[in-house]
Amino acid sequence: MSEDEKRAVPEASGVDLARVALRAAKEQARARGAAAQQKKQARRGGGLRSGARADGRDPLPLGAAINRLITERGWETPAAVGGVMGRWPQIVGDDLARHCVPLRYDEDPDQRLLTVQCDSTAWATQLRLLAPRLVARLNEDLGHGTVRAIKVLGPGGPQRRFGPLRAPGSTGPGDTYG
Repeated sequence: MSEDEKRAVPEASGVDLARVALRAAKEQARARGAAAQQKKQARRGGGLRSGARADGRDPLPLGAAINRLITERGWETPAAVGGVMGRWPQIVGDDLARHCVPLRYDEDPDQRLLTVQCDSTAWATQLRLLAPRLVARLNEDLGHGTVRAIKVLGPGGPQRRFGPLRAPGSTGPGDTYG
């Protein structure tokens, strides 16, 4: 295989393949059920009728509707990672959570990278040392292979403000040079 062919085919893990297969099976079952329901209604004289039993037109509780939307759209992994960002203090501990904040998650199958920013270089170094254990802990919660690496960012430097007047949105004297 050439290098381009290796990049073009993303590597899917067993968990991802199982989720895709389960989603496809659910959609096929739903389609078979809808077809059978239409056939039954056509025999009874057609048209939509209200009945005592639940059907696809009945309102859903909000949680069930959101879970259905997440499953249909294939958003299981981003939703799970978002949940982790909300539970960050419980996962990493209060001390680390006070000094390190998750910024973003890159769900590209080649990357699967969680970016975390720390408020000091000492805490950034500490998090880099703990990163392998933290990746293992996150994968326990989210499923194997969800997070492959953690990118640790140190504190940002102070903004350069030269002169009393600045244009809104300007990042300083170097913002016009590319």
